[in-house]
Amino acid sequence: MDATIAVRSVSTVGSDTVAVTFESPPGFDARPGQFVRLSASVDGEEHARFYTVSSPDTDGTFETTVGLDGGEFSAYLADLTAGDELDLSGPFGEEYYEGEPRAVVLAGGAGVGPAVAIAEAALDAGNEAAVVYRDDTPAHRERLDALRDRGASVVVTDGDVAAGAADAVTGREGERAFVYGFASFVEEATAALSEAGYPVEEAKVESFG
Repeated sequence: MDATIAVRSVSTVGSDTVAVTFESPPGFDARPGQFVRLSASVDGEEHARFYTVSSPDTDGTFETTVGLDGGEFSAYLADLTAGDELDLSGPFGEEYYEGEPRAVVLAGGAGVGPAVAIAEAALDAGNEAAVVYRDDTPAHRERLDALRDRGASVVVTDGDVAAGAADAVTGREGERAFVYGFASFVEEATAALSEAGYPVEEAKVESFG
């Protein structure tokens, strides 16, 4: 769908990361792990980027997590205030949570957004979740701590993800692995899943390029 959406709030969730919450337009239904295209005019120039949904549902509002990477559009999003509007297209993507009994999410950097969303959605549905997240400066610490408190397995590391993947993969019926991150992380994470005995061809993988 294409729609104009309004900002509900912007909050800091990491040293260089913000979470932007938008009002969901009528009929909008995105699943954790899908992504949307956000666009706006900045100083007379049109900008657009894709962002993964980082809320467990889109009922009333939805969230995206934005890394402040020095880009003009990410800085623009971070400076938005309640009531500001921009354009949305989507949702897009087929690698999302569909109620699997156990979700194992390997996330690198910007992949933390879909990771927390999927884990929260799984727990909300009475299912199990495990997150293995690699970042030098982790974001969404409060949500990760809350997931631990709710019984999810959460590993945060600035190094290798193989050990975390080996512990997270159980081989139980209905277990599904998800991988979100840039290409180099995706390659490492899928190798870690394979070493842990998970059939990589069954994983849902989204590379950010």
